[in-house]
Amino acid sequence: MVLTSPPEHRQMRTRIKLCGLANAGDVEHAVALGADAIGMVFYPPSPRALSIARAVEMARHVPPFVTIVGLFVNADEALLRDVTNAVPLGALQFHGDETPAQCTALSAAVRLPWLRAIRVKSDSRPADLVESGINYAAAQGLLLDAHVEGYGGGGKVFDWSIIPPELAHRAVLSGGLNAQNVREAIACVRPFAVDVSSGIEVEGARGVKDHARMTAFVRAVRAADALETSL
Repeated sequence: MVLTSPPEHRQMRTRIKLCGLANAGDVEHAVALGADAIGMVFYPPSPRALSIARAVEMARHVPPFVTIVGLFVNADEALLRDVTNAVPLGALQFHGDETPAQCTALSAAVRLPWLRAIRVKSDSRPADLVESGINYAAAQGLLLDAHVEGYGGGGKVFDWSIIPPELAHRAVLSGGLNAQNVREAIACVRPFAVDVSSGIEVEGARGVKDHARMTAFVRAVRAADALETSL
């Protein structure tokens, strides 16, 4: 999932990352749906956290050209090395308090590109997001998520209208997305990619993916792309 499209030449297919997958069946279904990337969580407090052994087993079901993204929160280099030595990650996602320098150093240590999660507050302004984009200019992309207490996704939606058009080509839009609202989100932001976790889970069961909801989400994204292409 390489973020290279300039803002004036947005691609006609929104990339899809399905995050927080828990088992090989989830991976196989995501691949069958045509997901561009799958997210594996390596943050122990999360209900979606994986052991390295489980991640290795799941990775065997990932074919070429589907990116495995490892999500980390304030991880040290030792953990990143342990994970990347065993799991064929294609990118890192930093979701904690990592500074630009720390992100750059950690990614360089394991020789992988990285995404930076930006937690968007209720009082955030477009200028704040532009500043984040400048600060994390070395990131492959910016994952824009709603600000919640603690770390990781909280399944909350933020005001998409504050995302500046000049950031859309780097944006991986996240935060409370589901099959019911992702078409509107894509029409509003026109992001490079969308990322979903809680929106494809069994109701009231954090970390347990619902394959029907996964299917509905991907179909909604494709419908949004088809509508944009027809305009």
